[in-house]
Parts: sequence; structure tokens; C-alpha cells
Amino acid sequence: MAGPALRAWRRKSAPAPAPKKVLCLTYFHDFKLNDAITRSLTEEKYLTPTPIQAQTIPIVMSGRDVIGIAQTGTGKTAAFALPILHHLAANPRPPERKSCRVLVLSPTRELSGQILDSFRTYGRHLHIRATLTIGGVSMGAQVRALLNGVDVLVATPGRLLDLVQSNALRLGDVECLVLDEADRMLDMGFINDIRKIVAKLPAKRQTLMFSATMPRAIAELAAHMLHDPVKVAVTPEAATADRVEQRMIRVDRGAKPSVLIDVLKSETVDRALIFTRTKHGADKVARNLARAGIAAEAIHGNKSQNQRERVLAAFRKGEVRTLVATDIAARGIDVDGISHVVNFDVPNVPETYVHRIGRTARAGAEGVAISLCDGEEMAFVRDIEKLIRMSIPVSDRRTHPSRAEQPAANGADARSAKPNPHKRGKRRRGGEQPRRDRHRDQAARHHEPATRHHEQPARQQEQAAESGGAIASVAFLQRSSQSRPKTDRGPRWTSHSKGS
Repeated sequence: MAGPALRAWRRKSAPAPAPKKVLCLTYFHDFKLNDAITRSLTEEKYLTPTPIQAQTIPIVMSGRDVIGIAQTGTGKTAAFALPILHHLAANPRPPERKSCRVLVLSPTRELSGQILDSFRTYGRHLHIRATLTIGGVSMGAQVRALLNGVDVLVATPGRLLDLVQSNALRLGDVECLVLDEADRMLDMGFINDIRKIVAKLPAKRQTLMFSATMPRAIAELAAHMLHDPVKVAVTPEAATADRVEQRMIRVDRGAKPSVLIDVLKSETVDRALIFTRTKHGADKVARNLARAGIAAEAIHGNKSQNQRERVLAAFRKGEVRTLVATDIAARGIDVDGISHVVNFDVPNVPETYVHRIGRTARAGAEGVAISLCDGEEMAFVRDIEKLIRMSIPVSDRRTHPSRAEQPAANGADARSAKPNPHKRGKRRRGGEQPRRDRHRDQAARHHEPATRHHEQPARQQEQAAESGGAIASVAFLQRSSQSRPKTDRGPRWTSHSKGS
């Protein structure tokens, strides 16, 4: 048997290659974590890891830097806390005075507290020292907690820098840095603080960054901070928007408080989280709800830490079923059983909308998200719909919806047949207006009350702004200049005057 025939025979008779073993980590014990950590997970009835945990934990245990992209409520905290605790248990050593081995940064006090609770829960059978440094409370207790050093320090950037500058903390021994909710820290203006903190860390360290979104600024920050990172982007089994019944109610701006009260009284609400744009707005909404007989509390950055913890505890227990919050404070709220999220103010950042409605429909549950939208917020709604790639069902509770929707362009088209008095030789597209009708209109304008001359241009300006068309804006300027009496016109500025 010669040449090609022999080679063909060998290929046929050769044993089939063994199939490649696919690593499928479907249970936590497959990770080979420390026995004390596995026992804590069993006590917490944690059996199956989420997708972000299944992909991230082995990479972190190998010592690589990680960028984790996953939506809120997917288990990101355990994805970095479990391998970090495993590393600390495998490499025990007492921390240096005024130092920490692991530094976790988060944007809000509430989220920082929840991260610390997770470390203590998963490491309850380990001899791990962990503490919290956040604003809103006295620094004295935090300084004393750091005096002998800790294994894990969870902090907000501002208070951490205060401790560093007061020589209560040194960052030269940090082995692992974690940035949780990095996109939110960027939105809150912590980017400069983070750069200052990173500059004080040792170059040889492991860095883990977790974020719900990946804007360009986060990518640039990751390129500066991380070394050859592994990117883990997880799409949940069902996107949050798919499990949330989204609605939008068109309202007049002044009617928002009454519509909100009607919504809360007509819906079957277990727990409701209401978002406002400002701290003052949160307090005002809470007072209006209380006057209407709906028990509500507000939480925002101006509240002390004790007040925020008290309100959150009451909200978790169900003693308060309605919580009014700003985006910054609510980012750290992890409460099960929130049935309704209400956007009293539509956010001007589309990603913020996704974070807001992510407070409901957690852990596979379903929820309702209702947005109260006035005329000025419609542009925000269009951006949101473009991001989530779906149209939000709309109902209308405005007093005069047809009047509000009347485009200014219609008014411009209706007057397009009027001739231009400065161009008498040219006929307009709709035909020239008869001379006697033109004189009659001019006479009628001269006999109008003076107040109408001031009101009409303002009404036309609102219509032109709502339509957004260049033609409508030009038509408004032309009409307003014709309708103003000559006596009301101010002095004209020339190119040689001081005001030019």
C-alpha cells in the first residue's frame, strides 16, 4: 500500500481525538474556594453562581485584572468579594499599621455599607478584619479602626482622601483595588479623586473595575489603571427592561404632584421608589405625599448618615412603603420587594433611567416603572427609547393636550400666503393677498389692545420652540416684528455703538 492510499488508511484507522473538556462551573464548590467561604455560602443557601460570578471568579483567582460589565442586580459584589477572601485566606499576614490589603471604592454610603456586609457575611468563618470609611459620620471612630491596620477597607473616595491627607491611612500596602459602580462615580465627579488615590497605590497590584455601562471615559480610565485586563461583559438571562412593565404619563408640569398621588392610590403597591432630580424636590414630594395620607420618607445627600440608615431600615422592613430619593442616594439601595419605580422627574441621561428601573424586578421578579413626563422632558424620553430600543406606552393626562401639541409650523403655513411688503414685485407661492384685505388686517392690528401685542409673540414663541423647526422660528421672528407697535421698539444698536 503506497503513498496517498497508505496515508488515507492511517487517517481512517487512527483513534478519534478525545473531546475537549469544557469547564462548566455550575456550582460554587466547583471554584475550589476556601472551605470556610464555602461553608458560609452553604449557610446563605448560595448554590448556583450568576453569569457574572461564573466568569469573573476564576479570572480573579488567577490574579488577572478584570473589567466587569453587568447590569444592576446581577451579583457583582460576590463576583469580587469571594475570590478576594480566598486570596486573603490563602496568604494570611497581619496588616501594617494604618494600612489595608484590599481597598474597595464605591460611590455612595449605602452601597459601601452593603459591600462591607457582604464581605463579613462571606468571611464570617475567617479571621478577616474589615471596616468602613464614609462621609456623614465622625472621623474619630474610623481613625481608631484603621490604627492597627485592616485586611479589607470599603470607602467612598472623598472620606478616603481625608484620611490619607490627615495621615490616618497609608495606601502603600494595597494588594487589590476594586472600583464598584465606576460609571456612577464618574457621573458624580469622583474622577479626580480616583486619580489621586491611584497615584498613591503601589504599581504592582491587582485592579478590578465593575460598571453597569461602559462610556468612553470609563474605557480611558481603565486603560490608565488596569494592566492587560480581561473584559467580562454579561447579558442577563432576561434584560431588566423585559421584566419591567414600563409606562409614561404625559402631564402638565404643575399637575405632577396630584397625578403622582392618584397613581400611588390606584396601583397595588408593595414598595414604591420615587426618583426626583434634586434634593429639594425629594423633600417637597415627600411632604406632599404625607399631606395626602401616604406615608413617605426622603433620602438624599443632605441627610445625615443616621437619618439615611433609619429611613432605609424602615423601608426594608415595610414600615415605610414609599421612598423618595435622588439618583446619588438611590444607587446604593438594594431592597427586595420594590414593586413600583416612579420617575417624578425624567432623567436627562438615558443610562440613569436604566439604573432607576433596575431597582425593581430584581432576582427574576417583575415590576412596574412609571414616568411622569411634561413637555420639556420629551427630548429625554426619545433618548431613553433610543437606548432601550423600544417605545414606552403613553397615556395622556394633560388639561389641553391638543393645544399643547399644536405645532407652530401649522401657524406658519397658514400665514405663508401673506405677501412680503418689502418684495412687492414677487408673487408668493400661495398667491398675493388682496390689497383691501391687507389694509383691513393692518387696521385691525392697530386697534388691538396693547396687552395683546405682548402676549401674542410670547405664545407664538412657545409654539415655535416646541416645533423645533427652523421655518417656524423664522416665521415667528417675522410675525413678532410686524405685530409690535413702532412706539414699543427700543433704540437700534449700530456697529459703532458700545453695546455691539
